[in-house]
Amino acid sequence: MGNRRNFIKKTTLASTGIVVGASAFTAKSYGNILGANDRIIMASIGVRGRGKGLMESFAKMYDDGVRIKTICDVDSAFLEERVALAATHQNGNRPGTEEDLRKVYDDKEIDAVVIATPNHWHALSTIWACQAGKHVYVEKPSSHNVWEGRKMVEAARKYNRLVQVGFQNRSISNVMQAIEFLHSGGIGDVFMARGTCFKPRDSFGISPDSTPPATLNYDLWLGPATYRPYNEKRGHYNWHWHWNTGNGDTGNQGPHQFDVARWGLNKNEHPIKVQSMGGIFGISPEECSQETPNTQTSVIEYADGKILEFETRGRYTNHEANLGIKIGNIFYGTEGWLEINGDTWKAYKGSETEPFAGSGMGAGAAIGGDNSFRTAPDSKGHFGNFIDGLRSGNQDVLNCDIEVGHTSTVLPLIANIAYRVGETLKFDGKTETFIDNKKADAFLTREYRAPYVVPNKV
Repeated sequence: MGNRRNFIKKTTLASTGIVVGASAFTAKSYGNILGANDRIIMASIGVRGRGKGLMESFAKMYDDGVRIKTICDVDSAFLEERVALAATHQNGNRPGTEEDLRKVYDDKEIDAVVIATPNHWHALSTIWACQAGKHVYVEKPSSHNVWEGRKMVEAARKYNRLVQVGFQNRSISNVMQAIEFLHSGGIGDVFMARGTCFKPRDSFGISPDSTPPATLNYDLWLGPATYRPYNEKRGHYNWHWHWNTGNGDTGNQGPHQFDVARWGLNKNEHPIKVQSMGGIFGISPEECSQETPNTQTSVIEYADGKILEFETRGRYTNHEANLGIKIGNIFYGTEGWLEINGDTWKAYKGSETEPFAGSGMGAGAAIGGDNSFRTAPDSKGHFGNFIDGLRSGNQDVLNCDIEVGHTSTVLPLIANIAYRVGETLKFDGKTETFIDNKKADAFLTREYRAPYVVPNKV
């Protein structure tokens, strides 16, 4: 096993026995500090699309003391391929496989898990992991609904686990630099932020309900979601476009840019008002089973009047801003504007058409040529930042702790609720509920399918 770590128990709480379905595991509550030379043992849960990339990224850290011990997925069709891929990065060390994530949590050797399941599994799999004493890297959006997202925060704190949410922009040096520039007054007072998700998507078709493939454990795949007969057009990847399991592109690609927008506005609280409108255009219900809108405009207001706009365009469209943004952000300040496209940013003063600051231009080009702007430090990336957090035992090291991820995830979730209700909604950030709107409140959580239930008390 190589160099195994010793846990230093800095916080000891009462052990809690948790029984879920046919599986039982014991949760130990303590913080662990991992030395620089200690091996971090991980499991990767959900390894089909995005999960494949996450699994491979952590497997590539093998020489830096990270090992993927177990690969877990409810569909065995491609498990062997993933095992072989991980082994190529781990000096031939082949991970084992599991179908049920609860068996992964039973393994006391595993320090941390990577969760890249469909959205409807994010919260429960994270909570169970924390209860089992595992640290967590969970993909965006951190949760499928607002209420369960708060339970994730509570679980991380109660069991003293580090939970990083997959908002990778938080660890991209140039994006960090752009945000620092905004916060330092580079374009004056930033009063509006805009995020865009322009991803033209054609119809994915329609099909009758059918029997699940022999390789798929459909009960486990469905998990907390309301039971519906298996349908391939609601399954792998297409789950994004159905409310029972996904959140549409506003809640798929959108969370990344919602997060950057909120970050740039320097808002660490929830907004007070949200409205959203849109629909499914260019695709008829007779040719596609999609439920979530492919075109959606959302407007969010904060207590001081600052505005966050977000636009989802799922049909053919132009780019925006000078950098040709399709997936990105634009910020508007009292003295100019700034655009972020991937890891590139440019800032413009007043009505000038040439940038006066930006990535690759050097600190001297920023803020009138003085030295008041610091270039963001080199980043190890989001995955490296998670590993650094585990080794430090300090949640403050994480670039996107679960509280940060939850606050950003709430934005697309409440935008979708406003769209579904068809009203402008007032939001109470302290209670994370809507004001005088029971219809909207009903979308803040869901009825969970036993035994896959997010508990009221984690």
